[in-house]
Amino acid sequence: MRQKRSYGRVLVVSTLVGCLEVVLAIVVVLLYVQTQPPQDEPPDWVAIGGSLIATMPLVGFIAFLLSLVFVVPAVALADLVVRGLGGRAAWWAAVASPPAVAALLAAPVLVYATHNDTETGSTLVFWASATASLSLGALIALPRGEGLLRRVALWGAAAVVGTAVFGALGLAVGLAYEPPRIGPQTMTGTWIDETRGTLVFTADGRVQASGVGVHRQGDRPGEPYRRCSGSGTWFYEPGHDVWSQRVRVEIPVCHWQAWHVDGTGQEPRISQEVGDPGSGLLYKLRKASDRTSHGT
Repeated sequence: MRQKRSYGRVLVVSTLVGCLEVVLAIVVVLLYVQTQPPQDEPPDWVAIGGSLIATMPLVGFIAFLLSLVFVVPAVALADLVVRGLGGRAAWWAAVASPPAVAALLAAPVLVYATHNDTETGSTLVFWASATASLSLGALIALPRGEGLLRRVALWGAAAVVGTAVFGALGLAVGLAYEPPRIGPQTMTGTWIDETRGTLVFTADGRVQASGVGVHRQGDRPGEPYRRCSGSGTWFYEPGHDVWSQRVRVEIPVCHWQAWHVDGTGQEPRISQEVGDPGSGLLYKLRKASDRTSHGT
């Protein structure tokens, strides 16, 4: 005799899956951040961690609400369709659940998109993503055997921990961000900051500064700072690896430490540390394209 489906258990399992999906997404985002160039202001990991912990009850409530409104009705509809077709195989319900979720989501997504004049492409991407996420909860909650909740919790936790471990190993073996190897040829040209201050490097070792920031200890990005203009010389130090390469700019009226290199090969940047040593706050100049430099 087939065990009668418990929709209460479907609700609990789907809620757990939703929470695990959020945690897994957070782990993936944190790993991804480590593969990107540093931001002007480093993230406050303590504050971020505290916020994540504080919002987990809200995440659980939202997962519960979405499961109650979309997943449980979708599973019930799938069961109804299977019974109507005379099917008894569990895979029929698995086939029917994602279309049921998509159908239930279609109306609120369409209403929201119409009311907010959202682009069609963005609406379809959101609809597809929400359908996939909620359908996963529905599919995992379909089996009727005992111990499902415990298995989902164990396998879900293993997936999160495994992703974190393999991601950390990937970062350790070379997937973490590294500055591009530039060289004197890359430096030649115009480099600009966010306010159009410029350093123009020429191949003969000359440099012209116009409105480039000079920061003092305790300054922060975005705060008023002294701007310097003048001409002088520059030279590139390759260092023993990409992290130790430096660009030195010698202009009598401007006093800068050696510029660090970051960005990417397609968008190289040079930067100065702002504020106290080790603050992680950066003032950056990016290399301008020919089109940008003509408009400067």
